[in-house]
This record gives sequence, structure tokens and C-alpha cells, in this order.
Amino acid sequence: MTNTLSNVELPRKHAVSERGFLAVSALLFIASAATTVAWCDAMPAMPAMPMAWMPMCGQTWWGFATSFTGMWTVMMVAMMLPSLLPMLRRYRVALHMAGKPDVDAPTALASAGYFAVWGVIGAMVFALEAAVAQLEMTWPVLARALPAASGAVVLAAGALQFSAWKARQLAGCRAAPALGSTAWRYGLHLGMRCAGSCASLTAILLVIGVMDLRAMAAVSVAITLERLAPAGDRVARCIGVVAIVAELLQLASAALP
Repeated sequence: MTNTLSNVELPRKHAVSERGFLAVSALLFIASAATTVAWCDAMPAMPAMPMAWMPMCGQTWWGFATSFTGMWTVMMVAMMLPSLLPMLRRYRVALHMAGKPDVDAPTALASAGYFAVWGVIGAMVFALEAAVAQLEMTWPVLARALPAASGAVVLAAGALQFSAWKARQLAGCRAAPALGSTAWRYGLHLGMRCAGSCASLTAILLVIGVMDLRAMAAVSVAITLERLAPAGDRVARCIGVVAIVAELLQLASAALP
């Protein structure tokens, strides 16, 4: 059903809307990617220094948290938009097939709902990272245990790629859109499904470093491939193998004299 909807030829009056949709999406991706690169260049030491997760002089915790959450959401737009775009395209076609005269406003609402989920996740990430930084500063001995803990997270994330739960979440991301709910609720539902599907890869990104552009690019490609490739489950398992093997090799290299 999804493929059938995706291949429907839209009437000419909707073709103009589709071109506008693609143009706005391209501009949004370019702007979010450029902002993310600038952010990473301005804060290169955040993954390595606990103090980087503390408010700067004159900045409140609320202001710092809001700033990080906003930038995290912008980063997620750059990372998730390539895999989200085909989903929104199918949603627009489904709306058209249902006889909806306006598909642009529901598309915008669905997108806002989707990235609102990632904004909430960004706030949770900030709280977690700030708490870890506080613990590191209070008990420096914990800093020596973090590499082992990070390795365990990567191995667990790689193993999660093989789970039935991962397969269900991924299937939810790839499913045909259901039009029984509002656009906002559809976006929220899709965002929660896709956040669950990306949980393991997001965990790997956090371990490697939120400000690492190479890690962002690799995770973005992995998410896009497993969500859009014909055999998404197989791609997810291959990504899990790569994550586990890479981490085992790193642990073996660190253990060598």
C-alpha cells in the first residue's frame, strides 16, 4: 500500500505544492546543517570536559538547558530530515488521496510534532549529561570508570539492533501513515516510534561525543539506511555487527601493552 501511494501521480495543482515542499525541506536541511556545524566548531571540547556541561558566567541553568535543547533540536533536524522526508511525502500523498484540499499545513504540524519529541529527548540528554558531569567533578574516580562504561553502552546498543523490539519500532517508522488522528498527533506518534528505533544509535552518538561531526554524519547515514533501505531489518543488524566489532577491536587495542 505504501509503495502504491508513493507512486501516485499528483494533479498539476498539487505538483506545485510538492516542489515547494521539497524546496523548503532542502533549505531547512541546509540551514540546520550549517547551524550544527557552527555550533560544533564553537564548542569542540564539550564531550571531553565536565565543565562544558556547566552554565557559563552569568548564565542560568534554565538558560543553558534551553540553549542546549534548542541546538539539539536543530541538530536533529539536520540528522533526521533525510529519513523523515519520504515519510512526509507519503503522508502528503495519503492526505491527497483522502480528498484533503490543503496538505501543506498538516505536513508542517506533523513535522513540528515529530521534532517536538526530539526536543524533549534533548532536554533529557542535557539532564543526564549535566548529572554525569556533576558526579565526575564530585568524585574524580568516576572519570576512570567512564571508558569502560562507554564501551558497555556501545556493546549493548549494538546488541539492541538485533532485538525484536528494535524491529517493531523500525516497522512503525516505515509503516504507511494512518489518517485517523490529527497531524500533530501523527507527528508525535511517528516521532516516538522513530526515537525508539534510533535509541541504540543515539546512545552510540552520546558516547562518542555529541559535538563530533563525523559521528553525527555516520549515525545519520546509518539511521537513513535502516529506515529507507528495502531490507531495513537486515541493514539494522549489519549496523549492530559493525558497532560491536568496532568496540571489541577498540577494547582489544586498549588492552594491549
